[in-house]
Amino acid sequence: MRIDIWAPAGLVALSYLAGGIPTGYLVVRRLMNIDIRKHGSGNPGTANVYRVAGAQAGAVTLLVDALKGFIPALIAHRLYPDQPWFVVLCGAAAIIGHDWTVFLGFKGGKGVATSAGVFAALTPQPMALALMSFLGGMWGSGHISMGSLCAAAVLPVLCLLLGAPHSYTVAALAASLLIVYKHIPNIKRLRQEHGLAFRAEDKRS
Repeated sequence: MRIDIWAPAGLVALSYLAGGIPTGYLVVRRLMNIDIRKHGSGNPGTANVYRVAGAQAGAVTLLVDALKGFIPALIAHRLYPDQPWFVVLCGAAAIIGHDWTVFLGFKGGKGVATSAGVFAALTPQPMALALMSFLGGMWGSGHISMGSLCAAAVLPVLCLLLGAPHSYTVAALAASLLIVYKHIPNIKRLRQEHGLAFRAEDKRS
């Protein structure tokens, strides 16, 4: 009985700790010997690492942050295939670990890459289509944050339309809302930038 209780609890805890690995902080510290939290936007996620430390550092951060969600979700799915809500709990623990990591004083990234990793493991087809939406939004706007918001908006809808399990669809909606919440400063900045651009255009016309 003790094993039955503690094994799932341990997996949730390990999922949180895996998600909490501060990839961007460690990569930039290793490459440039600086604290990423004191540069750029101050966020230790992929976008800020890319801006501060370059494409290679950003790519490494993106890959590892995605794996932080993919591996715990996949392990939980393989060990507990008949308990989808527990699998969701492990995926959520990884995302929460990234967003509020114990290793950086419970401050972290926005959870985009880690969420993508979770749903790549659980709902690969909707996640692949959401990735296309991310690329379209990023290329169309020139902002990584806009691509992230586009993917967050379509993922729950795609899960619903493509028949993903109910638990995974609910999880996708919750993860998307969390991504939007974490992007509120970006949304305000984008609105301000576009407002200034429209006003400048009006003055020229």
